[in-house]
Amino acid sequence: MKTRKVWCACDSCALRFDGLLGGRFKVIPRDPRSLPLFEMTDAEWEDLSLPIGMAFFFHSTPAGRMMALYPSPAGATESLLPLTAWEALVEKNPPLAALEPDVEALLVNRVSEARDYFIAPIDACFELVGTIRIHWRGLSGGDDVWREIASYFARLSERAAPAREVARA
Repeated sequence: MKTRKVWCACDSCALRFDGLLGGRFKVIPRDPRSLPLFEMTDAEWEDLSLPIGMAFFFHSTPAGRMMALYPSPAGATESLLPLTAWEALVEKNPPLAALEPDVEALLVNRVSEARDYFIAPIDACFELVGTIRIHWRGLSGGDDVWREIASYFARLSERAAPAREVARA
């Protein structure tokens, strides 16, 4: 997990190595889950101090903390700002408490009018990063990249079942 590399995606390896070797290998879940009841105000998003309206958040076991990465034309960029607002976000959105460290992330799309929230496999998050890297042109990205981003989130929405909401006390 120290290098965040995906070694194999076949079912045979997943069954063989899951939980073995002191957690050195982890199975990446296949299915995203939508968060239709997700609660986040614009002010809470601003408290995360991210420069763009798209990011993914996951717990990094090697780093021992939550990390925020956002896609850019140069690849995944790590936010070095402290995530002081994360705990409040988890309290408002109980499904976040069950994120699998290293392999699942909260994927957020708040670009323009979008308000899309998913619990996504980490490889799906990096797929978005790759999509942006491949299609970005010029300073604003160009029309093609924004069509590809919209298509990516449409496909993710089609695959995603709603996350099971936990009753709040």
